[in-house]
Amino acid sequence: MSSIRNSRFIKRTMPMVLAALLAPAMAAAFTPFVVQDIQVRGVERVDPGTIFTYLPVQVGQTFTEAEAAAAIQKLYATGFFSDVKIDARGNVLVVSVAERPTIASITFNGMREFDAKALTKSLSQVGFGQGRIFDQAMLDRATFELKQQYLAKGKYGVQVNPVITPLPRNRVGVSFDIFEGGVATIERIDFIGNQAFSAGTLEDQMELTTGGFMTWYTGTDKYSREKLEGDVERIRSYYLDHGYLEFTMEPPQVTISPDRKHIYLTFTLHEGDPYTLGQVDLAGDLLGLDSKLQQLVTVHEGETFSAEKTNAVAKSITDYLGSLGYAFANVNPSPALNPADHVAQLTFYVDPGRRVYVRRINVGGNTRTRDEVVRREMRQQEAAWYDSSSIQSSKERIDRLGYFSEVDVKTDPVPGSPDEVDVNVDVKEKPTGMINLGVGYGSTDKLMLSAGISQDNVFGSGNSLALNINTSKTNRAAVLTHTNPYWTQDGISKTTSLYYRRLTPYDVSDSGSLGWYSIESMGLGLNFGVPISEYDRIFAGVTFERNSLRDMVMGTNLDNNPAPLAYQTFVNSYGETTNAGIFSVGWAKDTRDSAIAPHKGSYTRLSADISTLDLRYYKLSGQQQYFLPLGRAFTLALNGQVDWAKTYGSSNKPFPVIKNMYAGGIGSVRGYEGASLGPRDTLTDTFLGGSRRIVGNIQLYMPFPGASRDRTLRWFLFSDIGQITTTDNSGCPQGQDNRVADPCGWKYSAGLGLSWESPLGPLQLSVARPLNAKEGDQKQVFQFQIGTGF
Repeated sequence: MSSIRNSRFIKRTMPMVLAALLAPAMAAAFTPFVVQDIQVRGVERVDPGTIFTYLPVQVGQTFTEAEAAAAIQKLYATGFFSDVKIDARGNVLVVSVAERPTIASITFNGMREFDAKALTKSLSQVGFGQGRIFDQAMLDRATFELKQQYLAKGKYGVQVNPVITPLPRNRVGVSFDIFEGGVATIERIDFIGNQAFSAGTLEDQMELTTGGFMTWYTGTDKYSREKLEGDVERIRSYYLDHGYLEFTMEPPQVTISPDRKHIYLTFTLHEGDPYTLGQVDLAGDLLGLDSKLQQLVTVHEGETFSAEKTNAVAKSITDYLGSLGYAFANVNPSPALNPADHVAQLTFYVDPGRRVYVRRINVGGNTRTRDEVVRREMRQQEAAWYDSSSIQSSKERIDRLGYFSEVDVKTDPVPGSPDEVDVNVDVKEKPTGMINLGVGYGSTDKLMLSAGISQDNVFGSGNSLALNINTSKTNRAAVLTHTNPYWTQDGISKTTSLYYRRLTPYDVSDSGSLGWYSIESMGLGLNFGVPISEYDRIFAGVTFERNSLRDMVMGTNLDNNPAPLAYQTFVNSYGETTNAGIFSVGWAKDTRDSAIAPHKGSYTRLSADISTLDLRYYKLSGQQQYFLPLGRAFTLALNGQVDWAKTYGSSNKPFPVIKNMYAGGIGSVRGYEGASLGPRDTLTDTFLGGSRRIVGNIQLYMPFPGASRDRTLRWFLFSDIGQITTTDNSGCPQGQDNRVADPCGWKYSAGLGLSWESPLGPLQLSVARPLNAKEGDQKQVFQFQIGTGF
């Protein structure tokens, strides 16, 4: 690198050195004379006045040969000229120059790794850009900078060849022909000096990896200087978190193979010995809150020192003081090391600063969205004491709206008012209207087609409007939904929905020749949601629904493709067309850290439906989920769901089969065919479902090897249990000729799977083995689904 810098320095300074040496020769020998006129020749773009400013003489003054040499040096130093001559013709001073060309354009050929506009702007910052004077030394520097950009990306085989094209009016076009080559991959990672932790443990802390099964997708085996610097910090933090306060690391050695295709990384470590905590104290201005602050200190004497836990304590104290109005509180942990005993005395120095209150909340960046849509999510109030927890909660609520790609909340002091701050909420809006066209496939529903148009922020009001249509082998649906999340100022939401569904019940016959029939449902619903805390919400609503059975063939002659006996019984009891008014109420609590790939938290839902008019039944439902983090990358997920329904009244009618619930397959008990658990029709063997459903799942999520870039890509081990049965006196039909041994019994399964939020929609794969399958059970070892449907 030093040789390159020396070469560049020589190229830049050599013309000026030569100008100094040759200046007497470039100035024609003459005796001093009085200048009567000055002529400038050879200028095209440079203003002649620029040249006059560098001449040490004016008309009427005496001009000497020494002054001519000095003028030549100054004109060369401007960088505008490639040649300068001064001579005298009589008493006329003649200055002849040859201008350097200017850069008219910069183009890149063969570049795919970088954005051309951004790279052109980057080069202009180092002096090489459109409209600048063309200089060979600057061209060499620009070429070098381009190569450095590619080397930082791990592309060591890059070739950059500049091509200069002369243009009219003394201009040039510069084109860089680039052969990017492939990215050098990491072949091996070595650690020297590690005694406390194995090489595998340290590699687990790194983002860069050697080649693996999924590195074609994640790219973590591609060398990057930025990623390497991040990995160095991660390794250092890992040692500090385990008490190695004297840990040091030499700069990592990066070696490239002769063919420039492979990278070898070597880390040289000096671990030292781990430190334990000695006495832990609080110092500074504690505001009389000693006992409160002491409760936040979760590190204790005798423990192994952990930088992570120490910083967490400092943050807890800072957040607590922030919730009391001390917006600029500072907590500085200071360990005092005793190398002889390897004990660290730890003191948290607390500086609360001044208590402040919020003068004004400013909202910016919203061009379509009304201010009130943002302000109603704020939990921090104006003219109230500053509360950091309320501000953080406000930011999360605004972000969850889904209207903005970026949400930034800053606290700025008010000039001249040391006890006041302004809260500035800056948002960056994103398109909230969307047209969706999708194709999905499932092992049960087969091909699924979906289309939809939605606007989540209609006219900037925060209301949402959506129309969705989808179709598959077993169902079709069209749903029109409008939601006003703030129907009242208290945050009560109102959702109005209009829907049409056509369901062909699950059939054991692939051809569908047995029991060909369908259920059509049309409904209009009105639901309200009432928030009772940051995490809890109560729901209540009413839906009017009209159900019709189509293509029904009554009787028991299989040659006529009759409807299942259970559906014939339904028609005899309720008729082919029924109306229902369904009243619903429920409660939900969601503390998950993510709705896409949760790592911790829980989700609870309880609901009750009561149907009136033609269909009189009630349904109670409950679901509980827990997500327990096991270390940084593993998550244990527990799920339980219970649904129980029964008819009411004096008519003693059977539970309406069109309202039965199903289980089996992805989402319930894997390893069994979708919706196959529970009673089977005695005439057609159709899957009937049941009025009681119990499902339980336990799942251990693990990071997919080499997929650290995508947290939604995870594989898991699971075990499922489930049961579908009835709550009335219909018993448990076992299909034709009682061919199913125990359809209403408990079903167990276990296996492994893969989940991923793919660009096409949620993807789930599972390979499961039924653990207690009985005769007649429909098993399905491999199951998958991609895409979504109603």
